[in-house]
Amino acid sequence: MTIEKNKILMQRYFEEAWNQGKLDVLDDIIDENYVNHSPGSPDPKPGPNGLKPIILAVRKGFPDLHFEIKNMVVSDDQVAIHCVMHGTHTGDLFGMAPTGKKVTVNQIQIERIKNGKIIEHWRQSDDLGMMQQLGQLK
Repeated sequence: MTIEKNKILMQRYFEEAWNQGKLDVLDDIIDENYVNHSPGSPDPKPGPNGLKPIILAVRKGFPDLHFEIKNMVVSDDQVAIHCVMHGTHTGDLFGMAPTGKKVTVNQIQIERIKNGKIIEHWRQSDDLGMMQQLGQLK
């Protein structure tokens, strides 16, 4: 039962928070002591309030942002996910002016879960590939 709940938790995380931008869902699914070990921006606050500005910033840069879950390996207290981020860079992205270019970025994430909430996050993303797709690197 816990494995199925963890799978549903991660589907909500990607679909509601990232794909739809419903940040209030983070208050339900992210622990107040949540630690983001690979935040993409320096020193976020712990808990849902540390993740909300990151999601807002990424969605600002890619308003059509969509994460596609390719594979999940689920246990009682961890979930490993291979996902692909799709989006068109039509807004400011952490100070980078819009390029109008589409990106497809592979990611691997590990989420630690405790008491039905995400408590820790690690991500490995093809950021170099994304910057190349945006024309920022050759």
